[in-house]
Amino acid sequence: MLAESYFVDAHTEPKSAIDTRTDLQLIAAINGGDSRAFEALYLRYRDWACILAYRFTGDNDLALDVLQETFLYFLKKFPGFVLTAQLKTFLYPVVKNLSIAARRKTQRHQSTETELAALENTAAAEAAPAGSGELALVLANLSTEQREVLLLRFVDGLSLNEIAEAMEIPLGTVKSRLHNALAFLREDPRTKSFFDR
Repeated sequence: MLAESYFVDAHTEPKSAIDTRTDLQLIAAINGGDSRAFEALYLRYRDWACILAYRFTGDNDLALDVLQETFLYFLKKFPGFVLTAQLKTFLYPVVKNLSIAARRKTQRHQSTETELAALENTAAAEAAPAGSGELALVLANLSTEQREVLLLRFVDGLSLNEIAEAMEIPLGTVKSRLHNALAFLREDPRTKSFFDR
């Protein structure tokens, strides 16, 4: 059976067909041979995975490639996959590593530094939604590690333990990075007002 046959376009899925089974129930069904269960997990997590991939690549096409590679990798884990944490915790390092590899591959194929600079400027402009320029600037001043933990906690909604597991770092390191990132945001005049409420 081809892995590609599992992927469906969300626009063809009627709203009433949303699968309400838990991730664990869907994984058990996939292990039992239910291809619709894989489609349900794909539909449930594809937007998150694509946004995360875009966060790392800054490129829509690369993010879509990473999305496809992520779910192909996930599909190859069946049958026999056992979920021991939240599915986002399992998928996060996969998306991150595939995104970094895709970005490096793309950068190797750039013929001049001028073209690379143009791509980076385009990606940076696309990465920040309208009206979020100052927030993007503040976040850009955080270290990569602090920004990553901050986004995983407050954008992706992972717990501190899940972040530690996804990033494969100690819980204390996660707490320290989050504490330092929040301290920086509290002190910056552009974001200080969010903490004074």
